[in-house]
Amino acid sequence: MSHHPVRPLAERFRGFFPVVIDVETGGFNCATDGLLEIAAVTIAQDENGLLYPNECFHSHVAPFPGANLEKAALEFTGINPFHPLRPSEEEGAALRRIFDGIKKAQKAVGCKRSVLVGHNAHFDLGFVNAAITRNNLKNVSPFHPFSVFDTATLAGLAYGQTVLARACATAGIAFDNKEAHSALYDAQRTAELYCSIVNTWWEKIGPPPVDEGSDEA
Repeated sequence: MSHHPVRPLAERFRGFFPVVIDVETGGFNCATDGLLEIAAVTIAQDENGLLYPNECFHSHVAPFPGANLEKAALEFTGINPFHPLRPSEEEGAALRRIFDGIKKAQKAVGCKRSVLVGHNAHFDLGFVNAAITRNNLKNVSPFHPFSVFDTATLAGLAYGQTVLARACATAGIAFDNKEAHSALYDAQRTAELYCSIVNTWWEKIGPPPVDEGSDEA
């Protein structure tokens, strides 16, 4: 049990609500390549102040009209965007549904805004922001437009590893490479990794003082 006073989640990260996001895509260029799958995992806090993965949201996404789909990217992820049995959603509808769930969870714990947590997070944020722009969802998105918590960087500091599978192994988190490159699986493992890093910091160092500064990053 923690020896530190337990602060509400709304006071832990400057009012930010951590949400792990993972995307699978048709390439590396967020402006031209299709968003094919997105998963979100919200983070909650127990009575001792320790974080844990909470709700999951997931969608197979239909490529937007004119989306570029690189053959190598599809072979890497194993995704066939046009498979007749693939239960895909239109991009804007998928984001609206996921954003709605995130905002309800964010509001429930008194946070002012969500922050994207990801492994190499700016890759995921780039695709999310591009989809937000395409679908005119700027006023719907719960996310800060450029601030992220990147578990590749945090895991490099905490465990000396920057590859997701290796960081999870070092942290004692089971990781199945056969399941990897599924947005939901990767988001769930990234959420466990993020919680492990923050909880280790909490246990060893304790929480930082509450920051009453501005919302600007």
